[in-house]
Amino acid sequence: MTPIESDLPAKKKVSATQWIVIAMVTGILLGYLFPAAEYPGFAGFAKSVSAVFLRMIKSLIVPLLFSTLVVGIAGHGDDMKKVGRLAFRSIVYFEVVTTLALFIGLGAVNLIKPGAGISLTGQDAKAATEYAATKITFGGVIEHSVPQSFFDAAAKNEVLQVVFFSILFAVGLARVQGRAKTVMVEFCESLAEVMFKFVGIVMAFAPFGIGAAIAVTVGSSGLSVLKSLAILVATLYGALIVFVLVVLLPVALISRIPIRRFWMFVKEPWLIAFSTASSEAALP
Repeated sequence: MTPIESDLPAKKKVSATQWIVIAMVTGILLGYLFPAAEYPGFAGFAKSVSAVFLRMIKSLIVPLLFSTLVVGIAGHGDDMKKVGRLAFRSIVYFEVVTTLALFIGLGAVNLIKPGAGISLTGQDAKAATEYAATKITFGGVIEHSVPQSFFDAAAKNEVLQVVFFSILFAVGLARVQGRAKTVMVEFCESLAEVMFKFVGIVMAFAPFGIGAAIAVTVGSSGLSVLKSLAILVATLYGALIVFVLVVLLPVALISRIPIRRFWMFVKEPWLIAFSTASSEAALP
């Protein structure tokens, strides 16, 4: 390397998070320039690109969850009492924190009322009415958590059922001794390693899927939809800020979690979930 080359500043690589932000802005611009009413061909293409991305995400959820849960429990679960204590604490923590989140969310919605003045028509109104009329019971939730068939749950992407089956499978595998356990754990470890590489490939496609999703939304409803969404998003993130400061930050400080390093890891899935409006897209 020559002295001149050594003095040149190194080129900064565009991060995945920055590509997602660029895709969001590009999607808004394309949706505005090519409205669905005037350019149905472009809207259809963008919708297909967005759907392909979400399908790719859904295709990796089941094998990723199954392999990582089995390895985490059976591969390191020689002391099942220790695993049981950890599971119990996790459930208690989840229930307490979720209850606090519900109170904060309900308070924010009743205070700001982001849906005031917005009326649903057509299929959206029908779907919302049917969903609101659905009665959810505790017994129904418990029953729904248990799969009749693992393959049926996997085909329908019933995440809770897959998790239930994976945990029971891992506990059963932890009680097996000898070659059968070794072979199965090694298989799941190999599957998990492959699936994480799969995730990397899918995430490389994320900017295209996210940009297309936003282009479809803006192209179908116009820029005015961004104003309505902005009120909803402002309510959501206002509530989230309160939740983070009142609940999660004290928990993180008590648990001695490095806040800055943690944020570096979660900002990308946060942007993916926000831009696609899908928790499944952020799951990997």
